[in-house]
Amino acid sequence: MKITVQNIVPKTNNKYQGQEIAYYFLILLTVVNTVRSLIHMFASDGGAHSIAGINTSVAGGSNIIAIFGQWGSSQLLMAILCWVIIIRYKFLTPLAILLLLLEQFLRYGVGQLKPVISEHTPPGAISTKLLIPVLIIALVLSLISKNIKTSNS
Repeated sequence: MKITVQNIVPKTNNKYQGQEIAYYFLILLTVVNTVRSLIHMFASDGGAHSIAGINTSVAGGSNIIAIFGQWGSSQLLMAILCWVIIIRYKFLTPLAILLLLLEQFLRYGVGQLKPVISEHTPPGAISTKLLIPVLIIALVLSLISKNIKTSNS
């Protein structure tokens, strides 16, 4: 059996019906998420102290850094999934946006249950609060057909 790209990501009807702005927002967010995941994976402190302001010089600080690096690998997998949708399965844009929205809701919820103590407000805490309403709007736009005819036509 010959393994090809077609076996992993088969061709399908890639017709996206939603508003283009939602698709381009998905691309923008996927670029940001890809960069963020690589920072968590490859920065010497995983971004824990240098970006999030978490004191990693405490006992167990190397574990904090390791967890940030491992979190980056999970973020990279999500970003890869979004890239596959962007490149190959554009019609799944609403699903990708929904998954990103659910991720933000879960991050917010877990952050309320287990708050991070840091020297300053981590960028992720701020971006989550901003992204939730924007992702809701993007999800709605991705579900509204761009081919809807107005009643005046």
